[in-house]
Amino acid sequence: MNIRIGNGYDIHRLVSDRPLILGGVHIPHSLGLLGHSDADVLTHAIMDAMLGALSLGDIGHYFPPSDPQWAGADSLVLLSKVHQLVRQHGWQIGNVDSVVVAERPKLKPHIEKMRQTIAQVLQVQPNQVGVKATTNEKLGPTGREEGICAYAVVLLEKLEDSAC
Repeated sequence: MNIRIGNGYDIHRLVSDRPLILGGVHIPHSLGLLGHSDADVLTHAIMDAMLGALSLGDIGHYFPPSDPQWAGADSLVLLSKVHQLVRQHGWQIGNVDSVVVAERPKLKPHIEKMRQTIAQVLQVQPNQVGVKATTNEKLGPTGREEGICAYAVVLLEKLEDSAC
């Protein structure tokens, strides 16, 4: 088979005194996401989708919250490491499609920068990275502004020169 599809999901609690980082972009907001790393739910969902496509587990296996070396880690660095792993297994990114669910702040002004940032790390064109934003219509923990979550789907393609 020359293609694989993986999906990913992540959610983190919103708290004060933390920066809000989504897709590697710092977004002005009074609250940020709580987590062991920078808690970038969008990047985390994409990484889990990449790993899932190749049945390589999840990001907790590679970057466990119990390991102090990942405390405060930049999720773009982690994304780069997952991308390297995918390439080592003989695969490349076909495309990424994702959605961030948040009531506030409005994410539309930041989406293009997120796409460009993720594309640069994954060494693909921005038109291969889809990022959408929606609300949860005030329902559930994201609707009550207790957290932000993200979903991602990644298509991987077998590298032509790979015997893996």
